[in-house]
Amino acid sequence: MVIGVPKEVKTHEYRVALTPSGVRELVSHGHSVLCQSALGRGSGFPDEDYKAAGGELTGREDLFRESELIIKVKEPVEHEFDLFHKGQALFTFLHLAPNRKLIDMLIKKQIAAFAYETLEDAGGLPLLTPMSEIAGRMAPLMGSYFLQKPMGGRGVLPAGAVGVPPASILILGAGVVGSNALRIAHALGGEVTVLNRGMEKLRQIDSLYGGDVLTVPLTEANIDKYLRIADMVVGAVYMRGARTPNLVTKDMLSHMKQGAVMVDVSIDQGGCFETSRPTTHLEPTYEVEGIVHYAVANMPGSYPRTSTIALTNATLPYIIGLADSGVENAIRESSPLRTALNIHKGMVTHKGLADSTGLPLGDTET
Repeated sequence: MVIGVPKEVKTHEYRVALTPSGVRELVSHGHSVLCQSALGRGSGFPDEDYKAAGGELTGREDLFRESELIIKVKEPVEHEFDLFHKGQALFTFLHLAPNRKLIDMLIKKQIAAFAYETLEDAGGLPLLTPMSEIAGRMAPLMGSYFLQKPMGGRGVLPAGAVGVPPASILILGAGVVGSNALRIAHALGGEVTVLNRGMEKLRQIDSLYGGDVLTVPLTEANIDKYLRIADMVVGAVYMRGARTPNLVTKDMLSHMKQGAVMVDVSIDQGGCFETSRPTTHLEPTYEVEGIVHYAVANMPGSYPRTSTIALTNATLPYIIGLADSGVENAIRESSPLRTALNIHKGMVTHKGLADSTGLPLGDTET
């Protein structure tokens, strides 16, 4: 199979979909790997490393034209749409639920669109997990930075000081993002509260942290209650393939402390704050009702070396499986790859996406 690895084009997105060692593995399986020139520069992987691994350096248009399978990190943006051609396959983070223009393009061109974030294996989400871990660990660090007064925040040091209480940090959700955000928020010395719908996760947190973290059921009343005392809020909710529900409404902001910081890690799936809109590393924050919002849609992209290696470690076995079997055989034979398939032959094939968009659910065998 001819596999193309283009350079990412989102603002300050320095990750790359494959390391040179990943390219070497695919070449050893008999596949041709086209690598856009300078593709790994932002992650510290020079062209020479890709060439030595057996990759073929080429231009962007040639790469898209000749590739049967495109491997990316982030979803295509509008000025990339014309580069795709009918019948190609795409494997990347898609986050389609809030992105109707991309859905329409993938349907029109009958792209076999596989999403990292919906791939399930052994009950887990192995391709989403490494980036969720990194984004979760970043969230309290970003929140802490923007709590500084010159950055628009309240001027509260998360760890506090002698005779001064620490910041109150509220985490909504206790999945991979939430548990990793908790790890860093607790290490920073913050006074942490975690809200989650499932009680078992809360029991695990209570046991792990010896009661040092307040665990509370996630209800509208509890969200409103703990928002009022929070200096920092981390939105860490994920719905598989579906749009994230709005847990914090605009009206609730009026109850919050002025200069509090809200970090919406759920922004790729639409965000869990009503007032969230995607931002970039270039302009990461904005204010609504005096509350600082951080909603960067590619948070791990700012630590590209770590993120690229972690992503390739997770994705490579599935990319090899897809390339070795071919798209149609992989869909039939691989249960994990079927769960990753969001659009196929012009139809939505993932139930969460169909439910979120109102589009009809097609069959993967269609």
